[in-house]
Amino acid sequence: MILLFLLTAIGFVMLSYGAVFLVDGASSLAKRLKVSQIAIGLTIVAFGTSAPELIVNVVASFKGSAEIAFGNVLGSNIFNILIVLGVAGLIHSISVKEATAKKEIPFLLIGTFLIFGFVNNFGFPGANLSRWDGFFIIIILIVFYFFILKDTWQDQHTEEIHSYKLLKSLFLILIGMFGLFFGAQLVVNNAIEIALRFNVSEKFIGLTVVAFGTSLPELITSVVAVKKKHFDMAIGNIVGSNLFNLLLVLGVSSVISPMKYDLALNIDFIVLIFITIFLLITMFIGKKYQLEKQQAIIFLIIYGAYFIYLYFRG
Repeated sequence: MILLFLLTAIGFVMLSYGAVFLVDGASSLAKRLKVSQIAIGLTIVAFGTSAPELIVNVVASFKGSAEIAFGNVLGSNIFNILIVLGVAGLIHSISVKEATAKKEIPFLLIGTFLIFGFVNNFGFPGANLSRWDGFFIIIILIVFYFFILKDTWQDQHTEEIHSYKLLKSLFLILIGMFGLFFGAQLVVNNAIEIALRFNVSEKFIGLTVVAFGTSLPELITSVVAVKKKHFDMAIGNIVGSNLFNLLLVLGVSSVISPMKYDLALNIDFIVLIFITIFLLITMFIGKKYQLEKQQAIIFLIIYGAYFIYLYFRG
């Protein structure tokens, strides 16, 4: 048991340094290529921090563990909004560009509703995610990036960003992703083993332990980004990661192996829809286009209540 905790701690260290390298490298690359922070957050950083979810789900798909796969994505997305943005918002109020509030977040909400419809077969018998569903939702993600990024790609930078040489920027990004990926693997694998020692269900593990472990890159990366006042990267990371999880991770997973959906997870899907709507609303109440500290506290309280519900549901 001591070894399990030690390996988990090493994973946290790798995640911490990986996040710093990824944010610094991505910020420098964005500045050198005159690419906006939100564009980098929605693409490079989002993909890098979503890599653990993708790998976990690919492995789960090959093993036929649909509950882990769906639970991982739902749990991660809920964690990203409530905990990652909650913690980041406590550190500093997060300013959001108008385009993010009016385009990216609404599209995330639409994507969440869409996947909810797919897994429930739009009310018809047979709750699953087929290979054709997987191909279709991956295409939707590609279309989203085409229309969204063409508007945000060349936005001007307002933050002071250190500019490294191109090769060093790419090296930092790769090292950062390496640290995030393998750090997450250490945390997830050992955390699952610890959880199993306490005899908790696979569904609970997917929604909590696995989701928490695979979302650690988003948490640490967003906290580092906020501390460096790269707010666009922080919010872009979460919106992009959640979209990747819903459309790319579930899409690839179902293409590998069609996944049967447990209707009991509809409650968790509804929670995800509700908090995504709440995130959108926060952009237009109080200070416009800003996630304020009091709103961040509400996010954390909601997650606390949700976790207690999961614990008693088992």
